[in-house]
Amino acid sequence: MDKFKTECLNYHTNGKTATEITKPCKTQQELSMAYTPGVAYPCLEIAQDPTLAYKYTNKGNSVAVISNGTAVLGLGDIGGLAGKPVMEGKAVLFKSFANVDAVDVILNIKDIDAIVDTCAAISDTYGGINLEDIKAPECFEIERKLQERINIPVMHDDQHGTAIITSAGLLNALELSDKKIEDIKIVIVGAGAAGIASAKMYKNLGATNIVMLDSKGVIHTGRDDLNNYKQEFATQTEDRTLTDALKNADMLLGLSKGNTVTPEMVKPMAHNAIIFACANPTPEITPDRVEKVRPDIIVGTGRSDFPNQVNNVLGFPFIFRGALDSGAKKITENMKMAAAKALAALAKEPVPYYVKAAYNDPDLTYGKKHIIPTPFSKEALVWVASAVAEAAYHDGVTDMKECNVKDYRARLRKMIYVDSHENVHL
Repeated sequence: MDKFKTECLNYHTNGKTATEITKPCKTQQELSMAYTPGVAYPCLEIAQDPTLAYKYTNKGNSVAVISNGTAVLGLGDIGGLAGKPVMEGKAVLFKSFANVDAVDVILNIKDIDAIVDTCAAISDTYGGINLEDIKAPECFEIERKLQERINIPVMHDDQHGTAIITSAGLLNALELSDKKIEDIKIVIVGAGAAGIASAKMYKNLGATNIVMLDSKGVIHTGRDDLNNYKQEFATQTEDRTLTDALKNADMLLGLSKGNTVTPEMVKPMAHNAIIFACANPTPEITPDRVEKVRPDIIVGTGRSDFPNQVNNVLGFPFIFRGALDSGAKKITENMKMAAAKALAALAKEPVPYYVKAAYNDPDLTYGKKHIIPTPFSKEALVWVASAVAEAAYHDGVTDMKECNVKDYRARLRKMIYVDSHENVHL
């Protein structure tokens, strides 16, 4: 582990991002166009028609990754500056997986309205805002208030990324198990941003029986210490502990701490249940421990060294790619659902040879050990971005007159397979 720590610190030395220019500036003529006097022409065009900022600047391909560092990964409230490597990492993933230019913006603010005011004040620079690592329940209000103030898409990935990816996996697990979502019992351990957003998405999919737990146990109607967000999921039940809740449960979503679930707790779960143990770096329970007592259970974790990796990188780069390219003014519930269903559908497609090679598994195919596409699947960009763009069009949150998904998919494939940086906007 000491060796890995050293390698990681070396990797992060001098940061992970830098500025890249897209036009040459090596001659007097190019200098005069890049800055004064030539730059005045696009400025005047934008002054007359603000939408031309999407044509004459990088606004249409830029996202701000904004955080105050109050809920960083599994590290907690370590502050914005200490969380900056995570935000830079987010920018790396945006660029690497979806060719979206992202920049981290660290805020030394905790007040909800001050954060909203600041984000709104700088929003003209960007085509979208990815809120990151802001603790609950403040994150809910910040996202809602900010989206009401500005006309560019806003998404708090800690909430919706996990909800989207686990929904995709849940849809396929239910199909493989011949179950219906309205009939199953879902247990969610962790009532923070990701847990509440996931529960809401499962309800939108048709779930009716959700038992949620926070640090004090089951969230039930007899408790008087619940905020408004938790109260929505207070159930009338005799369950009080995780052990109680897991009896006959069809799904466990773990968003808590490592090693909090034992094999004995898993034994009484329903036949062909599913466990998404998403605590990082140590899951609530590892797949090998589950398999020893319940080989029928489908297991996913946040780690790449186990099957069914629940990784938000399958969501946010592609969602923003689709939102930016369609000119979406917001990210709707239908756009998020379209992303989840696109990922679920992609998992059923033949696995590309390069993905099999990456996992050294020539037999990798749709099934209990492959219910979610891997982060290495280049097709995830095509499927998710196009589904999001199409949903944005149908929801009426863009100015598009038509949505040619077939052509858009072709341009996305050209971008990723030919390494083209041509405009892929719809």
